[in-house]
Amino acid sequence: MPKYPECWDSCGSCRTGEVFVQSVLVRNGEKIGTDETLIVLETGKVALDIPSPYSGILIDVRVEEGDPIDEGEVIATIEVD
Repeated sequence: MPKYPECWDSCGSCRTGEVFVQSVLVRNGEKIGTDETLIVLETGKVALDIPSPYSGILIDVRVEEGDPIDEGEVIATIEVD
C-alpha cells in the first residue's frame, strides 16, 4: 500500500474514519501491467484507485473486499516481467 497523500493529515477532508478495501480488481495468476488498478479504497469520502507499480504475474493477492488497510501493508506479490 503506497503512502497516503500528505493532504490527508493536514486538511482531513478526504479521509474520515477507517480506510478499507472497497473492491479487489485482480486475481492470483493474472497478468497485470504497470499502473493497472489492483484495488479501490474507500476513504469515507472518496474512492481511490491503487495501481500496480510493476507489470508481471500476480502470485499472491493478500487483501479482500472489506478489509481495513493502512499505508505500508502488502496488497499483492508480483512476479515481475
